Amino acid sequence: MYSTAFIDLPPLQAAAGEVHLPGSKSISNRVLLLAALSNGTTTVHDLLASDDTRVMLDGLRQIGCTVDEAGSTVHITGLGGRAPQSPAKLFMGNAGTAMRPLTAALALLGGEFELSGVPRMHERPIGDLVDALRQLGCQIDYLGNDGYPPLRIAHANGVPALALAAPIRVRGDVSSQFLTALLMALPLAAGTQNIVIDVVGELISKPYIAITLQLLARFGIVVEHQNWQRFTIAAGSRYQSPGTIHVEADASSASYFIALGAITSSASGQNGIKIQGVGLDSIQGDIRFVDAARAMGAVVTGGPNWLHIQRGEPGQGWPLKAIDLDCNHIPDAAMTLAVMALYAEGTTTLRNIASWRVKETDRIAAMANELRKLGATVEEGADFIRVTPPAQVQDWKAASIHTYDDHRVAMCFSLAAFNPAGLPVRIEDPKCVAKTFPDYFEALFSVASTATDRIPVICIDGPTASGKGTVAAAVAQRLGYRFLDSGAMYRITALAALRAGLAISPEHEARIAALAQTLPVRFEGGRVWLGSDDVTEAIRTEEAGMNASRVSALPAVRGALVDLQHSFQRLPGLVADGRDMGTVIFPDAPLKVYLTASAACRAERRYKQLISKGFSASIADLRADLEARDARDSTRSVAPLKPAQDALVLDNSDLTIEQAVEKVLAWWQERQPFAGSAQG
Repeated sequence: MYSTAFIDLPPLQAAAGEVHLPGSKSISNRVLLLAALSNGTTTVHDLLASDDTRVMLDGLRQIGCTVDEAGSTVHITGLGGRAPQSPAKLFMGNAGTAMRPLTAALALLGGEFELSGVPRMHERPIGDLVDALRQLGCQIDYLGNDGYPPLRIAHANGVPALALAAPIRVRGDVSSQFLTALLMALPLAAGTQNIVIDVVGELISKPYIAITLQLLARFGIVVEHQNWQRFTIAAGSRYQSPGTIHVEADASSASYFIALGAITSSASGQNGIKIQGVGLDSIQGDIRFVDAARAMGAVVTGGPNWLHIQRGEPGQGWPLKAIDLDCNHIPDAAMTLAVMALYAEGTTTLRNIASWRVKETDRIAAMANELRKLGATVEEGADFIRVTPPAQVQDWKAASIHTYDDHRVAMCFSLAAFNPAGLPVRIEDPKCVAKTFPDYFEALFSVASTATDRIPVICIDGPTASGKGTVAAAVAQRLGYRFLDSGAMYRITALAALRAGLAISPEHEARIAALAQTLPVRFEGGRVWLGSDDVTEAIRTEEAGMNASRVSALPAVRGALVDLQHSFQRLPGLVADGRDMGTVIFPDAPLKVYLTASAACRAERRYKQLISKGFSASIADLRADLEARDARDSTRSVAPLKPAQDALVLDNSDLTIEQAVEKVLAWWQERQPFAGSAQG
């Protein structure tokens, strides 16, 4: 997962390949709570690993459920009629799928609980659910503003006598989660009589209620309904674990990749996007996003557990067609349609989306603001949004997308990087996707492609001990870019040669070069790997540094490593450090930095480094070695050490590492088209 302040998406051109989706958030949190209320142990397979499910799991542990996790499989031993542990303070983050159902369940289980969340959760309405529970006789108090969390359930002496004779009334036009919460909680009270729920007003998001009903049936609870307005829970209902249950992949997460297949041509030799984990027979209402995508021109086929998407032929399905759609049945996935509208001919209108206003953010306002940044013309109303794409290619704008701590905003707008103007897109706070799809951007990069020269590279060159590796690694981490330590490439080559019994000398140049061509090198988690061997420490000795300098003087070896170094230029970008990154390997890089420091300063730094590791050292000897190495590297016949003509020189003799990093980031920011964007 990208945890950077922002992620810059370069202009993307094509997409093809296979994506495996995470489990559905809606199904995951419903299943977890139902398992918690059941008698017996439930094994849940393919559970979504996300912020929202983490909140639910933590809450269930607090109230006394036994929870054992093993990857995406979770074993939950439910309360089975036992009273929950109380008192307890439960933090629900920004997870409506945890806050609303747990509020209802705990009110009917008995005990004293406080439920709170992040500030935005305290702006999301819960009053209609509380009103319905108060109709029953539940004692629930607001701890802040009336109608909103945080709140307290005051049943320290057990559940009071409940008023079950009359139908329980709940509004259905604000959030379907209120009805879902009641449907999941009220079987706890259905002892000797039927319990009836009447929906007041139009029920929005009926497909989400259908999910709830299907899952209730899996746990032994049958609910009848009349036209989605009256729901009846039978007397004697009791939760029973099904033993094992599998979580479908998230259909709303599928919407981003359905859209991706609809708006992009396939990469060379490949054929569209295949989605694994959810199919046309999904129980999730958001699968109806497929119908909307088809109406816009996408070619979608599928089976029981897969979907395949291709862009339509020119003049038939491409460009996309504008649509006018009632989105009541796909309220979450419909956000993706608003970004697809950027690639459509005409004006797209999405209606019946008032529920967007009370989600993780005011999604109608958020989508309108960010679409306008890209050059679209947008009209918004209380329950609709109308999107007209930029009239001409030149009307598109590079934009920094504010994500409002809303996972769907971040994922939707990543699709704007495929714009016809070839402009980059910045996604602020990309880690917000952790709510439902922590590895979303990794999944996107696994199928997206673009011309290599569009993938940005920052080169940081400089002499030995200038701090270039430390600075480059920090810059890469701050930007979420890949990292290439070219010096390590030469150190590893030297190490591999010596392990193969080859002296580092001109007579072995050809054999060392052949070895270098296939080195399985990777940089992960601050470590350096040669295949399965962690060689981080082995290549950091003074001897390894001298050997690297010798091997780098062999022209055939340098040539063999060029292609290997070029292979690190992958999405979303690369920071490369070395001695010839800007002069030889990436001469067209948009930012080249030559990091230097005085020999005295570098010797002192190296001395402190060695002493801290328990090695003896002499500053005078270290300085002499550095000066000798500088002379050798700067005078070699192939790729001598020198600043590139367009490099920016940064003397960090008197700078901390953080100061040097900030300077490089500031230079990089100056080259970006996102006016006024923060570096993070």
